[in-house]
Amino acid sequence: MSDIFESAANSLGLFSSPCLTKVELRLTCKGISDRDALSKPDPCIVINMQSHGQWLEVDRTEVIRSCINPTFSKVFTLDFYFEEVQRLRFELYDISSSHNGLKEADFLGSVECTLGQIVSQRKLSKALLRPGGTVGKAIITITAEELTGNDDYIELSFSARKLDDKDFFSKSDPFLEIYRLNDDATLQLVHRTETVMNNLNPVWKTFKVSLNSLCSGDQERKLQCMVWDWDSNGKHDYIGEFEATFKEMRGAMDGRQVQWPCINPKYKVKKKNYKNSGIVILNQCKIIKMHSFLDYIMGGCQIQFTVAIDFTASNGDPRNSCSLHYIHPYQPNEYLKALVAVGEICQDYDSDKMFPAFGFGARIPPDFKVSHDFAVNFNEDNPECAGIQGVVEAYQTCLPKLQLYGPTNIAPIIQKVASSASQELHTKEAMQYFILLILTDGVITDMADTREAIVQASHLPMSVIIVGIGNADFSDMQMLDGDDGILRSPKGEPVLRDIVQFVPFRNFKHASPAALAKTVLAEVPNQVVDYYNSKGIKPKVPSEYQSSRPFGP
Repeated sequence: MSDIFESAANSLGLFSSPCLTKVELRLTCKGISDRDALSKPDPCIVINMQSHGQWLEVDRTEVIRSCINPTFSKVFTLDFYFEEVQRLRFELYDISSSHNGLKEADFLGSVECTLGQIVSQRKLSKALLRPGGTVGKAIITITAEELTGNDDYIELSFSARKLDDKDFFSKSDPFLEIYRLNDDATLQLVHRTETVMNNLNPVWKTFKVSLNSLCSGDQERKLQCMVWDWDSNGKHDYIGEFEATFKEMRGAMDGRQVQWPCINPKYKVKKKNYKNSGIVILNQCKIIKMHSFLDYIMGGCQIQFTVAIDFTASNGDPRNSCSLHYIHPYQPNEYLKALVAVGEICQDYDSDKMFPAFGFGARIPPDFKVSHDFAVNFNEDNPECAGIQGVVEAYQTCLPKLQLYGPTNIAPIIQKVASSASQELHTKEAMQYFILLILTDGVITDMADTREAIVQASHLPMSVIIVGIGNADFSDMQMLDGDDGILRSPKGEPVLRDIVQFVPFRNFKHASPAALAKTVLAEVPNQVVDYYNSKGIKPKVPSEYQSSRPFGP
């Protein structure tokens, strides 16, 4: 392996902290109390992990409507490090609003433990600590399963026809649940489809599940599949069930369909001429080979790092020592600290070490018009700087020549990088992935345009990292991070994948630069992998690629 890969891997901690294994976590809850006397809770659990003293959201379950004993179908995959204490907090919310956000949700309580505790016990049940610290009646159970070798995914597309009608005034609202039969004869929920309303011939959305989740790699393992008629009160009506194996499902791999009669055992006993309660059809079964971040990096994928710096007037006059842009002779300001911490890691993944650097929110020479995407080196034809040090020097040189102004618009710079990333769509190869680092001191003023730009960028090979500099109220920025449900454009179009990470620099003022870098870059490897895997783009084989690639210094 060449030096560039070695240093890159080490800088992200990919080799220096040997990951023992990946584990899958599944969550259930029992005995959630009704806070609202008129309706049952709509529970959702948010998983947070502690990193350098900060609790950061890892992911969250789906919302299950009207349910006091939910079994969540969402599976969480975490890296387990034997040598680290990985603190987790599971927060239970009653989601009241239709957009599934946490802002209007009721916080019901939380459970804290370490990933080591869950892994060692395999199944950990803990009582919920309610707000105020009292022990509640609700119990959260976390089940851990080690991912063994095969981390391939299976894509399945189910439909059904002529299902029994369970509703008086309309047709059934069917959904499908798939359970795996464990070695101890217990059933483990693998996947729950969405509900198709008022339809006896539903076509459910295609879904992905790991081979490990589905059958623990055992093609003959029994899978119990149940079809239900959804009811808003949470008391769903049973339609029927069938047994299957992954071996049977593989029959749908080459364009054929696999069918199972959906049987209600009670009807089978009671009704003389009973045949079935409908037919469930598997229209497609596809095995998706999952590649890792290192597979792509070692196959020649370059990280194209771009930085954008906020030069709005709210930063303060750079000549004043109170300014966020003040250039102290011995002490770098927060902009420089954040730039260097993140940039030094990203540069390890880029062979030519040339980085475009842009500014926004300033009046620029010679005519002093406001610009939101000007080259920091004032060379619009070639905004690239030589290394992170080159970006630092260009920043320091341009400061005295600018008039800090406003407003804080970041959509233009996201669109500029997205324009470069869109060129990659035509290559059908994993050669360039773009990271845009935006350093800003305030809440952005073009939120609608920014949301639209992010939604469009989510279709491209790019990620956006936003670091909030200074002490402004950044609460509105969290929505860009997908922390309040799914980010949508003003027209309502959802992001295709989560590509934004927002972090306030003040949380890391007294931590090492590595702590900031690790936090803001933690999601990037998965974002790279998710993008290329979703497009079916495989990494190049290192040997093919090494022979054709010139290395920079």
